[in-house]
Amino acid sequence: MSDEYDLVVLGGGMAGLPVATKCAYAGMEVALVERNLLGGTCLNRGCIPTKTMIRSAEVADLVRRSEEFGIDVGGDTRVDVEAVVDRKDDIVESIREGAYEGVESNDNVTLIEERGAFESARELRAGDRTLAADRIVINTGARPAKPPIDGLGEVAVLDSTDALHLDAVPDTLVVIGGGYVGCEYAQMYSRFGADVTVFQRPDRLLPREEPAVSEVIEDAFTAEGIDVRTGTSVTALASSGGRTIVETDSPDGSDEVTASAVLLAAGREPNTDGIGLDDAGVRTDDGGFVETDDGFETTADGVYAIGDVSGPPMFTHSARDDADLLYRHLAKGEEISTEGRVVPWAVFTDPQVGHVGLTEREARKAGHEVGVGRQDFAEQGKPKALGETEGFVKLVTDADTDELLGAHIVGEQGAEIVHELVLAIRLGATAEDVAETMHIHPTLPESVNSAAGGVHKPL
Repeated sequence: MSDEYDLVVLGGGMAGLPVATKCAYAGMEVALVERNLLGGTCLNRGCIPTKTMIRSAEVADLVRRSEEFGIDVGGDTRVDVEAVVDRKDDIVESIREGAYEGVESNDNVTLIEERGAFESARELRAGDRTLAADRIVINTGARPAKPPIDGLGEVAVLDSTDALHLDAVPDTLVVIGGGYVGCEYAQMYSRFGADVTVFQRPDRLLPREEPAVSEVIEDAFTAEGIDVRTGTSVTALASSGGRTIVETDSPDGSDEVTASAVLLAAGREPNTDGIGLDDAGVRTDDGGFVETDDGFETTADGVYAIGDVSGPPMFTHSARDDADLLYRHLAKGEEISTEGRVVPWAVFTDPQVGHVGLTEREARKAGHEVGVGRQDFAEQGKPKALGETEGFVKLVTDADTDELLGAHIVGEQGAEIVHELVLAIRLGATAEDVAETMHIHPTLPESVNSAAGGVHKPL
């Protein structure tokens, strides 16, 4: 005998949770199946806890730099990582409590805290219950990937979740991967006091960014004492005397370093194994991600997938937008599509990275005659006053129409500043529109205004 619902949502992450509650408030009877904690990676193992700990690292760095600002705090700066973790846990718990309260107060949502798996395209098994619905949403998320490194399964290695719960700072930390997660953790633990080395197989950090953005981040890391080794693959791991030997290979030859801890930050893979997708007729791609159309529907009629489980873009804000779009389709009958959606992102290093739209290379590859405007923070008043002059704003336009195609910011509060450019691109604004928009002086976004004024056609 099946329990009948209007909608079953498998996974209570930052897409599954809002689509379940919104549809329930619209009058649908919803079963929400989540075997772990509500909030998914973002709340429990990602965005919120990492940014909370990164803030502690920023404070530690600012204290060490206090003499630059005429402040003498005296003595060495000591980081109490247990207190840092406790603060993070308290903040996460307070937000998570709100998520559970929201579900518990909604009479149309039944929370089932079990592992769920498809029995067919219309039925899920959750514990000892069978749940039936004409529409089912998959939001099982993703987890840290494990690349093929010899010895990986034989030595103690941290992943991004483990590194949020350490009770002591490692003396030496090797980070495998120089993408968003690797860079954020590398700088955070360096500022906590670890001697950090980053191994990155591509030839630069943050390879999805403009090359000049990567250069600023690498220079900042090097200035802080982080050993950055790009174009270097980790080939093997081994234990020796309570430490880990990390063997590497690069164009310069083979090498090895010894570390007290190793953090694996080499991408993410979907949580699609063991949930019965074959039984539901749901197809996955070569990477294991659920295949969907631009309205989130899978290869099984009435089965949808949203958030990280369906592949890039793998961000909380895009997952929330997935949820909002799908809610409007399921509860209101609206036609929806992600085609043309503007998805920004950020890297919470110091300096921060904010990105929206096409890089210069991508724009040229797409056939645009490209215009570029750039403003360095070192030439602006507010960054000088803050003592944060690293980085720049770069705008990429269609030189024929002046339409903004992309914006790339690396610098103080770059993740915050980029939002006016997200809106500008969303609304089809031109560089001239931005250049003629009055900006408050002195502020960091003045650099956006100046960059827009400097857009020109290539000579």
